Amino acid sequence: MNKKIFNLKNDIEVLYRRNRNTPRVALCFNLSLNDPVPNPGDYTLMTRLFMQGTKNRTAEQLADELDRYAIEFSSELKLDYLKLKFVCLNEDFDKALEIFEDIIKNTTFDDFEKEKCKLAGEIQAQLDSPRAKVVDNFYKNLYTNHHYGYTNTVIYDNLPNVSREDVLRGYNTFINNSKKVIAFVGDLEFEFVQDRLNKCFGDLPKSLNRLPDIKPPVLNEAKTVEIIKPDVNQAHITQGWLVQTASQKDYPVLALMNIILGASGLSSRLFLELRDKKGLAYVVRSSYDVARLCANFSIYIATEPSNIVISLNGFQQEIDKIKNQLVSERELYNAKNNLIGKWAFSQEDNNQQAATYAHYAVTGLGFDFNETARQKIQMVTPEDIKECANKYFNDKYVVSIIKP
Repeated sequence: MNKKIFNLKNDIEVLYRRNRNTPRVALCFNLSLNDPVPNPGDYTLMTRLFMQGTKNRTAEQLADELDRYAIEFSSELKLDYLKLKFVCLNEDFDKALEIFEDIIKNTTFDDFEKEKCKLAGEIQAQLDSPRAKVVDNFYKNLYTNHHYGYTNTVIYDNLPNVSREDVLRGYNTFINNSKKVIAFVGDLEFEFVQDRLNKCFGDLPKSLNRLPDIKPPVLNEAKTVEIIKPDVNQAHITQGWLVQTASQKDYPVLALMNIILGASGLSSRLFLELRDKKGLAYVVRSSYDVARLCANFSIYIATEPSNIVISLNGFQQEIDKIKNQLVSERELYNAKNNLIGKWAFSQEDNNQQAATYAHYAVTGLGFDFNETARQKIQMVTPEDIKECANKYFNDKYVVSIIKP
């Protein structure tokens, strides 16, 4: 058996998977985000500062050492957890783990003010993109008064209030009060990996067995929010609804409905109807974005400003169609193959596999979630799609529009 699950002495759950004859290993260490959630920007700055030096290495020394050994290190803040990851050659695993341990345990957060200025500049640059701005506006209004709604604009506005003490407090919360999981994928002996991980991380504060009870976002009414941006040539529109997430029974149905409506490229309904037949846009797609507490289903289009109303009516026509007419067995069969193929493609290498295993585990779904989800996907019927469409495509939605 090439896959094992075990616990470190402090209850950190670890998945080990051996993929033989692969030259690089990947290790992903996720720590759950817990209540109370701090002000916007606290965790974002903390995540960026992991690369800015430790008690044993300056930022320059750290960057030089990682480069010399071709070690890829990344720190990323997700909606529900902190993700720390490295990829390295098999023979450099000990060195990579030693640096990784130093970063996790000994980061100084000393370049706080410099990183704060850099973050502000990067946010401004990102929001020059109309696509980024319409998505930011969508999430901010969909998840109002919830930390899922801490978008770039919200963080930017609050940055002046974030202090180094806030960042240190956030770091201590993650280290001391979180569910911690590790996923290792690569061609190294199990006993060797188990021993090294216990030595490096077995002395961290105990991993929580349960995830915190955080209230999910609530959307009680329809909202349409427009932003006027004089320098844009097109209108960008996103419309979306709150829906069930991966831990709930409608997940496989929603995932397939997303493929049918707009996530399968040239063959999706939205693409065929709004782009090919009506010529409304070059880009039109749907998305099913899943987090631990909830998910959202959205439709996006970039079109001529004169086509805003026509495009929204086009969204509604396709929604009405899937609510009132059963999808064919052939269309559903193709959607299942498309979705399972996408999942397989997204887990081709050790890096992708480690990230996927750790993601599902830290959000409470278990390391083997993908395997059970595939079985549920195959059981979805046309009637399930119709019922789900009628359940979620209701009058509680957010429409975000950017136009000249």
